[in-house]
Amino acid sequence: MGGSAGSRRRLSDSEGAVTAQEPREPRPPPPDRQGAHWKNAMGFWLLGLCNNFSYVVMLSAAHDILGHKRASGNQSHVDPDPVPTPHNNSSRFDCNSVSTAAVLLADILPTLVIKLLAPLGLHLLPYSPRVLFSGVCAAGSFILVAFSHSVVTSLCGVVLASISSGLGEVTFLSLTAFYPRAVISWWSSGTGGAGLLGALSYLGLTQVGLSPQHTLLSMLGIPALLLASYFFLLTSPGPQDPGGEEEAERAARQPLMSSEAPETPEAPEWKPDSSPGLSLQEKWTVFKGLQCYILPLVLVYFAEYFINQGLFELLFFRNTSLSHAQQYRWYQMLYQAGVFASRSSLRCFHIQFTWALALLQCFNLVFLLVDVWLSFLPSIYIVFLIVLYEGLLGGAAYVNTFHNIALETSDEHREFAMATACVSDTLGISLSGLLALPLHDFLCRLS
Repeated sequence: MGGSAGSRRRLSDSEGAVTAQEPREPRPPPPDRQGAHWKNAMGFWLLGLCNNFSYVVMLSAAHDILGHKRASGNQSHVDPDPVPTPHNNSSRFDCNSVSTAAVLLADILPTLVIKLLAPLGLHLLPYSPRVLFSGVCAAGSFILVAFSHSVVTSLCGVVLASISSGLGEVTFLSLTAFYPRAVISWWSSGTGGAGLLGALSYLGLTQVGLSPQHTLLSMLGIPALLLASYFFLLTSPGPQDPGGEEEAERAARQPLMSSEAPETPEAPEWKPDSSPGLSLQEKWTVFKGLQCYILPLVLVYFAEYFINQGLFELLFFRNTSLSHAQQYRWYQMLYQAGVFASRSSLRCFHIQFTWALALLQCFNLVFLLVDVWLSFLPSIYIVFLIVLYEGLLGGAAYVNTFHNIALETSDEHREFAMATACVSDTLGISLSGLLALPLHDFLCRLS
């Protein structure tokens, strides 16, 4: 990754005793730091869970948001178990008038803007205000969608969820640069847990008869848990490598708890970015080196979200006991179950060539698109298995991409690299939403 991003060069430059051919084994934390190790691991897991929760819930509720009704007395509601009445009688797909990709775009475009602008100046803002703003936006999204009386207002709530998730992901992935690399695995597992818990809780609560409004309001504890995990659970990061940067790491922690600059003479004007001195040329060099990781992840997320928000609604089986809305919720839950399993798999196996995952995901997209066109699959349970497999591929691509970046970037570039690479999944999702909208309209006009 440029001149200083390769793991072998970094290892050979750091300690003469470590050869370029020998991977450096992670050192277990000393006994007196075991407690801090597990607090940080659990802290990042909860941060991943809480950060992505509102984003996932909004996608799970997409079909309900677009099937929004206004009842008498100005009371907004969506039937939790609606009768599968076609929205478009001229189509065999039982389409909503607007594709669920509209919710996807509202849930991802603000995130894309945040991630594109983050490497340019977000490091000037301390971590604590970012986390507070993210938590407030998450809570606001649940409240706004729950009490909404129109689709437009609901989509504004979805935008708040997107701002919360995007700002949080950039912030917390950058924060991993100050902790041992193992926290990346815990963060990724937590984001996978958000997918599973978010989709499952929305499915389960609506399945037992709770209205979508009360379901969303019951989730307001998640933003509070996000703030508690950040401010009260994480500990001050220790040096990542022995014999190294105690003072720098101590300074790195200061802005997490306070917006004031640390008073140590070594770093009187330290900012939350661990690499404030990187020139534009250095940043461009790092960015070019990230392309082998960014492009496969863009492709993976383009394919899977084209399936999720472009095809899920059209994969409608009339020969089951599940209504159309229930089928959509089950697709979302099974996808998130696969994501959770694979994002938690880094300790079991490591995938270096993520291009293979991208190609397999594209095959899933083509296969399901052909089924939407020809309707040749005889049972919804086959689609359930494919959707679960789709989630496994997507989660594996995410966790292995950021793990590879952590291994391949030098210490002084890692925070910038993490903040920059996290735009890749968002870019792929945004492109899929833009293409899914016209596809939805085209297919729904078919008789």
